[in-house]
Amino acid sequence: MTNLTSTGPGTSRDTQDTGTGSGDGIGSGDVDIDVAVVGGGLAGLGAALTLGRARRSVLVIDAGHPRNAPAAHMHGYLTRDGENPLEMLRLGREEVRGYGGRVIQGTVVSITRFPDGRLRLTTAEGAGYRARRVVVATGLVDEYPDLPGLRERWGRDVVHCPYCFGWELRERALAVLGTSPLAVMAALMWRQWSGDVVLFLHTAPQPTAQQLAQLAARDVTVIPGEVAAIEIDQDRVTGVRLASGEVHPRDAVVVSPWFAARHDLLAPLGATLVEHPAGIGRQVQADASGFTGVPGVWVAGNVLDVTAGVMQSAASGVTAAAALNADLTLEDTTRAGNSAALPT
Repeated sequence: MTNLTSTGPGTSRDTQDTGTGSGDGIGSGDVDIDVAVVGGGLAGLGAALTLGRARRSVLVIDAGHPRNAPAAHMHGYLTRDGENPLEMLRLGREEVRGYGGRVIQGTVVSITRFPDGRLRLTTAEGAGYRARRVVVATGLVDEYPDLPGLRERWGRDVVHCPYCFGWELRERALAVLGTSPLAVMAALMWRQWSGDVVLFLHTAPQPTAQQLAQLAARDVTVIPGEVAAIEIDQDRVTGVRLASGEVHPRDAVVVSPWFAARHDLLAPLGATLVEHPAGIGRQVQADASGFTGVPGVWVAGNVLDVTAGVMQSAASGVTAAAALNADLTLEDTTRAGNSAALPT
């Protein structure tokens, strides 16, 4: 399998802090903040914007590798349909900064806990930050067959989501690459957008008699045998080549990746990883607000739900931020009460 994407979207180039506190104690170079957001995609920026408006000090640390960077446009985001995804991130960073939030480029390599309960984030660049709460919005990795042509055309005419790309590929000659038992449903789904859909079984199981009848009813052609490569000519997909050497002309290829949430930072803290109910990937177990059950740690976006699109991801960031701010408010209130009770 090939891993396409890397951690958390965003392309900020701000100069970052260079605190280098070491050991289990608080380093002299560590920077204090209310909330650290790891990952600067729409989920992370949505959380940061909400927290900034709540007058919390917030820092977004982003590695600068957006999952949807290969796509020229994103779709289904109300009022921003067709927007360039990198432009959306640029606008989002500006909005976060407008409320006093900071967005920096960096790669968080560890999150540990101080004795007082605060969390310490260390970056590959040597910076250290201590935060009262953390939102992890590092996205996911798409794992798909290692076939020539897939990686080169990913996000353009090799796609996975009909709601993201179906309209743009309507009435085109589509190939559905079978990689799991879900291949039949994928082919039937894409039939909504095109009358010319071919299911290449590749490594998917042989459809049942009932499934074959369903495919025939929708005029979906089924081709057995493994696929060897995606044919490309003049910067576009032109066909699918089987291991036998036979080439079938196609305009675009649909593949269903395995979605693996980027959870490396969370595992040492005790977060739990679970399989998505549809059996299409792994994600972090959390409640509806994104709270992981680990004190002070929330998740948002595709770390929380591997099927979330851009609009759902942004909304999950807002939801996590609101729950997190309520948690901080209770802590602030408790501290204020304790201070008031101290003898003078």
